[in-house]
Amino acid sequence: MKEKEFPRGKEYGFALGSDHAGFHLKEKIKSFLLDREKTVYDVGVYNTESINTAPIAEQVGRLVSRSICRQGILICGTGLGMSMAVNKVFGIRAALCHNQFTAALARQHNNANVLVLGSRVIAAELALECVKVWMKEKFLAGKYAERLKYLEIIEGNSCRNLASPQASGPRYLLSEE
Repeated sequence: MKEKEFPRGKEYGFALGSDHAGFHLKEKIKSFLLDREKTVYDVGVYNTESINTAPIAEQVGRLVSRSICRQGILICGTGLGMSMAVNKVFGIRAALCHNQFTAALARQHNNANVLVLGSRVIAAELALECVKVWMKEKFLAGKYAERLKYLEIIEGNSCRNLASPQASGPRYLLSEE
């Protein structure tokens, strides 16, 4: 999907996407959301033909990062490919969740704006429970807000490094170089 194709003037609750392995679970989650009168922007896929996960993940990430959709949900076989790809989009905090506990903490402690699920490693019923919990939970802020500030520092450092390896400005490192 090219940038010019993104919807304008309407905000969606959820951007939803999957690869071929996650197609059936995506459809169940989509029905679950629509049954609860949530607005869903489905970026695909629409069948089980094999495709690359990264373009779908990027589309969902951009819809969320540009505030066209408030949150995103991605599904692939393990969730790993979607997680890695969508977390490359600036401003995305995607969490790969396997149960209700990880889904709750993804929101409470990390304010995850994208939930990622693995259709081959989690039962559909449990995946729907993860979606329910993730939707219900709220970010606790407080000490966890510092975690998010540091993620922004990492993003800023990465952007400066892409622009110029000798870029000036404050750098905050986890350890000495």
